[in-house]
Amino acid sequence: MEFITNFWWVLVILLIIASGLFTINQGYIGVITMFGRYRRIVGPGLHLKIPFLEKVMKRISIQNRSVELEFQAVTQDQANVYFKSMLLYSVQNESEDTIKKVAFKFIGDRDLMQALIRTIEGNIRSFVATKKQAEVLGLRREIVQYVKVEIDHTLEEWGYHLLDLQINDITFDKMILDSMSKVVASNNLKAAAENEGQALLITKTKSAEAEGNAIKISAEAEREAARLRGQGIALFREEVAKGLSSAAVELRQANLDTNFILFSMWTEAIKNFAEYGKGNVIFLDGGTEGMERTMKQFQGMMMRPSGTDALKRDQ
Repeated sequence: MEFITNFWWVLVILLIIASGLFTINQGYIGVITMFGRYRRIVGPGLHLKIPFLEKVMKRISIQNRSVELEFQAVTQDQANVYFKSMLLYSVQNESEDTIKKVAFKFIGDRDLMQALIRTIEGNIRSFVATKKQAEVLGLRREIVQYVKVEIDHTLEEWGYHLLDLQINDITFDKMILDSMSKVVASNNLKAAAENEGQALLITKTKSAEAEGNAIKISAEAEREAARLRGQGIALFREEVAKGLSSAAVELRQANLDTNFILFSMWTEAIKNFAEYGKGNVIFLDGGTEGMERTMKQFQGMMMRPSGTDALKRDQ
């Protein structure tokens, strides 16, 4: 008690010093003011301020912050679009000027968030208002880039930096979604019909080409067969003529009548008719009178060319 009575002033000094001690947590920057005026900033750790004069006005977080946004926009063709997005932002840097902007631009974090959200929503709405509903779904990346370009300067004046803006969901009114589904379905049916038509056209074309090629090949084969048949008939006639000439010479040498050749041809013809007729009906006079009449016709045919040739020579 005697010590306390004699050295009370030491305790008072210690209490005053202790009241000037304060700590700043990691990830925060402390802003010190005196009599309401900015004095300095301090980093994480234990610090000493002037007791009763200096005050830790604000502890500013320099960590990344995120907030979810839900808002509505209207397209150029008057369609309602609903957005769900995630905003990621942070203090721009740890410099004194930046911390002063963050500390004194807004009264509190609530006012900052309200201004930040409304700014981003306004930029997205202004971008969507220039697009049609069919275009919006494919413009996520363009929307993010547009917003970053538009608000980076504004956030810099506030001491913040937009790290990322992710648009997680874009939806329309149910009626619009149903109509879009019908459009997609009709386009798919149209594409399927066009593909089917193209496939049918290709099939028909290939079939016609194949049929044409088959006809062409068949015609060429028929022409070749006809040529070969003609050559065969000509060769047959040549051989028949040679055989008849040789037979006639041999008959004359044997002092026999050449009509015997005609008789032999007649009998061979009847034999072939009977053997290879295959049931076909052939009317043929097989009597001696018919044979005689036929022989005379053959003789007339054989004599006619010689008479014609003689007539031509006389002329």
